[in-house]
Amino acid sequence: MSLRPLLPLAVLLAAGVCAQEKTVVFQGAQLIPIAGEPIADGVLVVTGGKIAAVGPAGRVAVPAGAEIRDVRGKVIMPGLVDSHSHIGGPAGADASNPIQPDVRALDSIDAQSPSIQKAQAGGITTANLMPGSGHLISGQTVYAKLRDGRTIDDILIRLDDGAIAGGLKMANGTNSIRPTGNFPGTRGKSAALVREQYIKAQEYRAKIERAKGDPEKMPARDLALEELVEVLDGRRVVQHHTHRHDDILTVLRLSKEFGFKVVLHHISEGWKVADEIAQAGAACSVIIVDSPGGKLEAKEASFETPAVLEKAGVLVGLHTDDGVTDSRHFLRVAGLAVRGGMSREGALRALTIANAKILGLENRVGSLEKGKDADFIILNGDPLSVYTHVEQTWVEGRKVFDLADPQDKLYALGGAGAGDPRRMQLCCFGNAWDIIAAANAQLFGGAQ
Repeated sequence: MSLRPLLPLAVLLAAGVCAQEKTVVFQGAQLIPIAGEPIADGVLVVTGGKIAAVGPAGRVAVPAGAEIRDVRGKVIMPGLVDSHSHIGGPAGADASNPIQPDVRALDSIDAQSPSIQKAQAGGITTANLMPGSGHLISGQTVYAKLRDGRTIDDILIRLDDGAIAGGLKMANGTNSIRPTGNFPGTRGKSAALVREQYIKAQEYRAKIERAKGDPEKMPARDLALEELVEVLDGRRVVQHHTHRHDDILTVLRLSKEFGFKVVLHHISEGWKVADEIAQAGAACSVIIVDSPGGKLEAKEASFETPAVLEKAGVLVGLHTDDGVTDSRHFLRVAGLAVRGGMSREGALRALTIANAKILGLENRVGSLEKGKDADFIILNGDPLSVYTHVEQTWVEGRKVFDLADPQDKLYALGGAGAGDPRRMQLCCFGNAWDIIAAANAQLFGGAQ
């Protein structure tokens, strides 16, 4: 079973140390390393949570005393990387302001949510946990490893300097346009508000530079502007929700004006401006929705978008936007991209190394290479076949999902509430007051 909340922490830690120190060798599977051609009869050596060796049988030395696992007839590929997900329930900005870069998704993620186990069941080992897109800037995202964890600290990824890995979520288009409050009423006003905030960040950075460390000359600390300075300095990448072609170009215009690095997310009409995206050097995290509806600006979304972008030379990743697409069906998304004309190799990269590059984690994850984290999945067939199941998911040399385990099978194949003892099976439990207000309006003509 993936989640073991009843075991004492000391036992879990001791088991984790043993699992990571033991050398395990997987023999006989077809390996899809992503970094090279598939290997028909492969050997994968894992030790200390890292990949120690990978290659064809007969050319990879098997360490003495290693545990040997016969995986003939299986397929092994890198753990999937989801560049845009909402598992764990990350929440960001509230209705008080359209621009809130100081808000951290970190402070709202439930590391014990069954949605994380379901993502493991889909083969996802790394994910960008994002706040919503109802704001021009809704807060800081978290790059997470889908280990079995009790707290957010157990799953977050830290950079070499100890900083928490993550991006900055921004959005434009209809999501952030609202008729009331401080929110913009038009696309033009949306861009103006963002531009104004980045100019403030430039001025804030200039004041800090002029102070030269003198506390009396330093400006008052501003957490929101601090985060935008990180973006301006290239220490935090903007992960930008955008759909329409004109909105995409607005993002690229702002990126060029202020010099920040951006990844374009969703891009329903990206196929219309693929050359402009390629010229700007922006990476894209594309969603493929097989049952679209509800968002007018996404009405021209196309299965061909990843293929068009691939041909234009754009770095293309795919994502789930869970729960728009269930994390358990992430492999199917790549199949749909191939159906739309993307190359098979490009689609597999879009699930792995391309998304690793989008998150700046390509030195750790996204391919089966010596020295990288031992994040991989074992499949019972071709990864793009609808008949294929993820049988096991491993993160840093530890098995976190096993289809043979009854609880994990429930996560893999159960319904929306599978494995979640807290889920209320009521259709509108969270909107009780809205239901009451609507009933009053119908009964009494809107009188309160």
